[in-house]
Amino acid sequence: MAGFRALAEQVRNPRLVAAQRRTALRKCLERFAPYGHRATWHHLCTRAGIATQDRDPDPERLVAALTELEEARSLWLAYEEEFAARRRKEKHDGIRQVGALDDWHRRTWGGCDIVPCESPHRHPAVRLAVVLHRMITAMEAGRPRHDCPVCGSTRFAWLPETADAPAPGPACRQCGVLTPASVLAPETLRAAHRTHHAGAFAAA
Repeated sequence: MAGFRALAEQVRNPRLVAAQRRTALRKCLERFAPYGHRATWHHLCTRAGIATQDRDPDPERLVAALTELEEARSLWLAYEEEFAARRRKEKHDGIRQVGALDDWHRRTWGGCDIVPCESPHRHPAVRLAVVLHRMITAMEAGRPRHDCPVCGSTRFAWLPETADAPAPGPACRQCGVLTPASVLAPETLRAAHRTHHAGAFAAA
């Protein structure tokens, strides 16, 4: 099975037809998809100007989408290395207590569903690397906040557990990101629980 870098080379390979390069980009998302596979694909296509169902897209647009994905992956890999080094030092120093950051990192290890979204079609408009940087900063700060760490909105709705939902939790009504509960203040979480009806996001 090809790794991310080998697949990225296929996306950039001018000797391959556009359909093959598109397939390689889709397979890249099996290795790294910050919003989840479908939402990350929709995000990349939207930003690169590719129709999500286009089987013969402009190769230059595919490369643009790949470049954004690689930028976010590089940032995430650097964070994972820093996190692992910190945990090794803490264990060496006898610090064994696991906190919210450790729990979040364990669930996001590998780079999939790092910042899950309320819907595959509802996600932040800014670059993936910007979103990851903002979420990592918020998690490392460890301070309860009243706003979305990605877009700054103060409106949240509780996403219930369903077959289609990525996970239950507080979702930003502005950008659609599911924010880790540990990042939000208790009163913000209570307000989100009171806003969990199906029309919350449609009305955002």
